[in-house]
Parts: sequence; structure tokens; C-alpha cells
Amino acid sequence: MPSPNPRRAAKAATTTADGGWGETLRTIIYAILIAFGIRTLAVEPFNIPSGSMIPTLLVGDYLFVSKWSYGYSRYSLPSFLVWDAPPATTADCKAVPGRLFGRMPDRGDVAVFKLPRDPSVDYIKRIVGLPCDRIQVIGGVLFINGEAVQRDRIEDFTRATVLGRTFTVAQYVETMPEGRQHRIIEEFGDNGNLDDTQVFTVPPGHVFGMGDNRDNSEDSRVLDAVGFIPLENMVGPAQVTFLSLREGTRFWEFWEWPSALRPSRMFMAIE
Repeated sequence: MPSPNPRRAAKAATTTADGGWGETLRTIIYAILIAFGIRTLAVEPFNIPSGSMIPTLLVGDYLFVSKWSYGYSRYSLPSFLVWDAPPATTADCKAVPGRLFGRMPDRGDVAVFKLPRDPSVDYIKRIVGLPCDRIQVIGGVLFINGEAVQRDRIEDFTRATVLGRTFTVAQYVETMPEGRQHRIIEEFGDNGNLDDTQVFTVPPGHVFGMGDNRDNSEDSRVLDAVGFIPLENMVGPAQVTFLSLREGTRFWEFWEWPSALRPSRMFMAIE
């Protein structure tokens, strides 16, 4: 039986090692490209830093936003993919300007958007007004095109503070004209600063957003802070919470997770 050739064996071992490292590197690159593609075109994670969307979303919720649902705009893509274009305008109430494969949001969507006065800031609100709608709040009741939105009182909502204290606030189920339902709260009753407003006529190419925590939300009712939201500023609708941590817990403080996790809110669809 011939003895093995040491040089040939060493060459084979080197080739195998090189092939193994090369295959591993290719796998890592493919994984990075796939993850980047998913985050760019499909879904993007966001977290909730404020209580403006209570009771639907709590501070410390982490959620996925569907980026394809409304199509793509210069505000929903990475900076190196955006196109340089003037603000999109239209006079058509049904048009979706400034978007590729654009689709109009549905009334009642909980959506992430870029703040009109500072597009570097992400906001999340519920879309209650579509282009050319007339929106008003009277005595805490939402009116859309002159018709009161049905609001039914249910059990109080219990709020927890960072210090561990709790208090209860009035909670309602609000029913949109199309039949979609969601919960809202009124922390200060129906006499808050934003419980009686002017009539807002939503311009074409824009939508109107409000927080579910109606007395504690800086939203489209505050024209100099948020105002009407251009459709091109929309990032996408929130779909599901994938993680929820007690308010005050930072994401990277994994040693706090055993006591800070809110399991009942994980993988919860956002209505």
C-alpha cells in the first residue's frame, strides 16, 4: 500500500480550511444582506418612549412596523436610497403622493411617521382622519365629517407609575365609521385642553393622527407641534409587539429582564 504524500495531504488540508472559512464568510455576508433587506423593505423595529398611546401601547413596548403596507417614500428608506425631490403635493383627495407603490392608510391604523417639522423624529399615532376629512373634538367625543364617533364607557384602566404606584382613569371603546374598534382613555375627563377643538379640514395628501391617551398626547390637534401628516412621511402601520419591558427598564439591561418582562404583551397584535 503506497504511503501518503505529505505535501498533497498538507495542500488538501489547507484547501479544506480555506473553503471552510470562505463558506462561513459568505454565510455571514448573506445573513447581513438578508437582515438589511428585511429591515429596509419589510419590517422595522420601534420602541415606545412615551404614554401617548396608552392603553393600546405602553412605555417599554417594542414593536414591528410593516414598511411595505403604504409603499415606500424618501422618509421610509435609508438615507442613501432616498431621492431628492420637493415636497409632494396634490389636489386629489384619493391620491397618495410621494410614494412608490403607495396605498392610503386605513382609518384606525396605528402608524409610525416622521414628524413633519423634524423628519429625524419618529412619532406613532392612530390615524383618525383621511385626506379631505373634517375632524373635530367636542366634549371629548371625536367627530368625523360632522358625525360623532361612537364611544362606549367600559371598565377603568389602571395605570402604573415608575415608582410603582397605580391610579385609575376612564376608559372607552371607540368605534370608527368603518366598524374598527379600539380603546382610548381620558385621564382628565372630558374637559382637557384638547377635548374641545376647532374643525380641522385635512388637506389632500395628508392624514390626521391622534393618541389613544387623549388628554396626554401631542398630535395633529396641535398644529404647531405635529399638525397634518403628509402621506410621504408615513413609515408604516404597527403590527405586533415582540417585546415589552416595565417602564424605566432599558433594553440592554438584560439582567433586569426576569422581573421587567411583561409576557402577556409579547407577540400581541396591535389593534
